[in-house]
Amino acid sequence: MKKTIIIALLFGATNLFAQKQDSLLNEKVDRLENQLNQQQTDIQKLYSELNKEYRTYRIVKKDLNQTIIDKQQEVVDSLNSLIEISNQKLLSINEQLDAKIQDSEKKADSQIAELDSSVEKNRLYWIIATLATLLLGGLIYWLLGKRISSSKTDVETQIRNTKASLEEESVKLDNKLVEVLETQLKLQQETNKSQPVASNEKIDHSLALKVADEIVRMQKNISKMGNETKGLKPLLKGIERIQNNFAANGYEMINHLNKAYDERFNIDVINFITDENLEEGTRIITAVIKPQVNYKGVLIQRAQVDVSQN
Repeated sequence: MKKTIIIALLFGATNLFAQKQDSLLNEKVDRLENQLNQQQTDIQKLYSELNKEYRTYRIVKKDLNQTIIDKQQEVVDSLNSLIEISNQKLLSINEQLDAKIQDSEKKADSQIAELDSSVEKNRLYWIIATLATLLLGGLIYWLLGKRISSSKTDVETQIRNTKASLEEESVKLDNKLVEVLETQLKLQQETNKSQPVASNEKIDHSLALKVADEIVRMQKNISKMGNETKGLKPLLKGIERIQNNFAANGYEMINHLNKAYDERFNIDVINFITDENLEEGTRIITAVIKPQVNYKGVLIQRAQVDVSQN
């Protein structure tokens, strides 16, 4: 009995709970339906407003496109008008340029013709002037060459005559000098004979050395003269007499001219002269300034010379 009551109570409570749950569920479903309906209504409103906006957009777009097209057409028309005007101006300018070019060509042809004529005349004048200048220059050159040749011959003749005259005068002076030197040597010899030199006295060689220097100078001058020089033979004989006199009195002149130079020589070199015509390493005594003089085999004067070398 109790079980039946309990079961009945549970079943009743369950039914009540189920009814209550159904009631709540129905309320929720109703609210959701109401919300759904409201949303559909709102969507319909939005869709309607969107259609209005789209129609407005299409109208505005159409008007805007038409306005832009109209403005572009205006710009195109304006450009076409400017192009047409420019073409007309270009045609006019071309016509003017053609006329000017034709005038310039005519003037240029005329000026070229005049210039050609002038050039031909000037060329003829220049040719004539050049030929005249060449002829005149050739004539002047011939006359000057003839005059210079004649003057050169005269000058050379005068130089030769002057040189020959100077050489003859030099030979005359040297001949007189030889006579004086011979006289002085004779006087000194006579003096030495009359007044013998004591053994402790030093012999005076100054006159002999002076005579030796003069002989070298004369020989140097004679080497530069021709054999046809007047008075040359008496001078050579006079020098030979003096040299014989030297030898008789114990003096000896050593001739180093044109000999190979050796550093062992007891001589003084005044100048070393470079001469590329000599063989490499060759040294030749080419000038004697003072001769070497020995007295009875003893050196009393060292030679002074110039040496040429390569």
